[in-house]
Amino acid sequence: MGQKRTGSCFFCGDFRAPRKKDPNNFLLYRSRHAFVLLNRYPYTNGHLMLIPNRHVASLERLKVEERLDLLHLLDLSLKLLNKALHPQGFNVGMNLGRLGGAGVPAHVHLHVVPRWLGDTNFMPVLTGTRVISASLRDTYRALRRVLQKK
Repeated sequence: MGQKRTGSCFFCGDFRAPRKKDPNNFLLYRSRHAFVLLNRYPYTNGHLMLIPNRHVASLERLKVEERLDLLHLLDLSLKLLNKALHPQGFNVGMNLGRLGGAGVPAHVHLHVVPRWLGDTNFMPVLTGTRVISASLRDTYRALRRVLQKK
């Protein structure tokens, strides 16, 4: 089954807080088996993460209903980002395991990264710095406005 949660997994700790803390955590939406939040260290404006509630390290350990819930949240996230930010495309993916690039390898999660023509430049390559066009708080408010209209 699922791995036992450790104290080092902030997906299990920080986001179990009461719902009134969702805006402070940039948590956009909760479903039965997963939740959607803005990445605090985004690659581009609107970078979302879809995270199962249950602490498991790999996709194949998720139950069928958890995987289906993640796909439902992916669909919701794409619609939400399209309406709020009008990206020209998306990168959707998972970094599985530490060697696969996962920042939190013990808790599987899905990245949804909106993309625009020219959204990358020399800054990440030369300085390790990303240029984001809007604050997380402004992006969160824009996405919440669209979500509340659904």
